[in-house]
Parts: sequence; C-alpha cells; structure tokens
Amino acid sequence: MRGVIFDGKQTEVVDDLELRDPGPGEVRVAISAAGLCHSDLSVVDGTIPFPVPVVLGHEGAGVVEAVGAGVTHVEPGDHVALSTLANCGTCAECDRGRPTMCRKAIGMPRRPFARAGQPLYQFASNSAFAEHTVVMAVQAVRIPKDIPLTSAALIGCGVLTGVGAVLNRARVDRGDTVLVIGTGGIGLNVIQGARLAGALRIVAVDSNPAKEAVARQFGATHFLTSTDGVKDILPTGAQHAFECVGRVELIRQAVDLLDRHGQAILLGVPPATAEASFLVSSMYLDKSILGCRYGSSRPQRDIALYAELYREGRLLLDELVTATYPVEDFEKAAEDAHAGKVARAVLTF
Repeated sequence: MRGVIFDGKQTEVVDDLELRDPGPGEVRVAISAAGLCHSDLSVVDGTIPFPVPVVLGHEGAGVVEAVGAGVTHVEPGDHVALSTLANCGTCAECDRGRPTMCRKAIGMPRRPFARAGQPLYQFASNSAFAEHTVVMAVQAVRIPKDIPLTSAALIGCGVLTGVGAVLNRARVDRGDTVLVIGTGGIGLNVIQGARLAGALRIVAVDSNPAKEAVARQFGATHFLTSTDGVKDILPTGAQHAFECVGRVELIRQAVDLLDRHGQAILLGVPPATAEASFLVSSMYLDKSILGCRYGSSRPQRDIALYAELYREGRLLLDELVTATYPVEDFEKAAEDAHAGKVARAVLTF
C-alpha cells in the first residue's frame, strides 16, 4: 500500500505500508483524495512536534471499505469525508457539544500502520496520505455521492477550521466587520465563512498581491498587501480579526487593529514555544483574544451542513483545489504549497 511517511529527517513515498483491519467502533476507508495542509508541512519542519515514524495527512475523503462491530451510521460503499477528531463521545466535553475539547482526541496517537514489522504513528488520528486508513467511526461522515471527492476532502480540515472559526467560535453576525490576515486555505475559508454569516466588510490582507482575485471570489470586500491600510477602511478597527498565518508579529497586529469589544481569533500555528505580546491597557475596552481548535466544530453536524451548502452553490470547494498531484509527486506538491503557489494542493490515489 502506498503512503507518505516522515521518519523525523525526511519524507518518503513508500509502497509497502501495512494496515490492520478495523476493530469495534472503527471504519476502514479507501482514500481517494487528500488536501495538503500546512499542518502536515509543520510536522516535517518541526513546528508541530509529533512522534515518528508517522504516516502524514489529515484532510481526506474516500469510500468506506469495511466497518467494525457496532458501526451503523456508515456502510461499505458510502462516500465519506474524514475529520481529525477521534473524540470519545461520552465525556463531559463531548456531552456539552464540544468534541474539540475531548481529551481522548488530543495527544493520544494510535499506530494502526506498520512497515517491515515496525509500527507507524497515525497523524491527527487520520493519516490521509495513504491509500487506505482506519479511523474511529465518529470521524467518518457520510456525504452525497455527487460531491467530487477531490473537493470533499477539503471539508475535513480547511473548511471546518476556517468557516467553523467564524460561525462557531467568533459567532460573526450580520453587519459585522472582519479582518482576515493570510489568505491561504484557512484564510479563504474564514473569508467565505464571514460572507455566509453576513459580514458587512471583509478585509483580506496578504503580502502576495496575486491572491486578491481569489480572496474577492470567496467574499472579501477589500484586499491589502499589509495591515497598514486597515484603518483607512475600518477607522475604528475590526470587530473580528483572524490571524491565519502563525506569526507572532501578525498576532500583535490583529490585536492592535481591534475595535472596542473586538476579538482576535488565532488560527495560524507558530512554533510550540512562541510567545506573543500585546498592550494590556488596550484590552480594557472589552477586547478578547481567542484560541480556536479545529473551528470549534462538531464534525458529524458541520461536515454534513457544509456539504449541503456546497450543493446549493453557497459554499465554495472546487475553487479551493488549485492543483492536484498524484501521491508520487508529494515533494512537488509540498514545494508549491510552501511557496504559496496554490491555495490547496490535493493528492490523489
């Protein structure tokens, strides 16, 4: 079986992966397509610490091959989009409708893969850069078969994170003003989430001027190549500022550009030990800094919702897929993604 592994020093596309059968409460999925997210690249460059060797990938869609005992909501032949939340469904956080806070879904990587007898870790409880994977049943969400799997793959991370951060965490309301710093895959989904929420002004900031057209396509009303001109558009500041890059100086800018009662939502991932600063005195006007894990999503509900919004033409997915690559061309896909040449590179099997 083909897949992309990282051994702590280099990535490699191999063809001799082994995968166990699904156990009780698990689903085996044949992956058709998987988005290349910067979180995968962050494992490779060390920004996100993760045990190795590991099978990469966490944004995928495919077809159910087999189900374990007790699984009834999907069956072989179903098309599914995969989430990264292997939440238990029974703890207090899951019961409150906050599966992203389930402690069993954080920092407990499994090892369903093997190669030459050596177990390999599963990245983000998913490992979508493999021809087949085994996930918890709660991670497999059935989607209509008329949705292209190359587009559906992006729902499980980029859309859940970006749109979810707007609708679930920030709770942007009609007529609100939104600042989005960084217009990669996450930023574009924040933009279209703000559009769906009815934001009045959506100011996109990206140092690459070539990204203006796609930012406006997704819903940006204004585009800037730096934050210097934000106050010309939003004189009193933004009600919601989303940092989607993961740089501490941009986090500071997001906080500084807030209006009274504004909130900065952190989506970019800086190094694990990074520290950011802000003026404490500026926070007394009811400003907030919000972390956000995985769009504060409830995948079984949200993936199905976003799939229907796509079918109605209200949520853009096809436009996110700027390039597809056979899995053998992983290095080229990673190079293009790292250089910002594509909004989302999609690997196909």
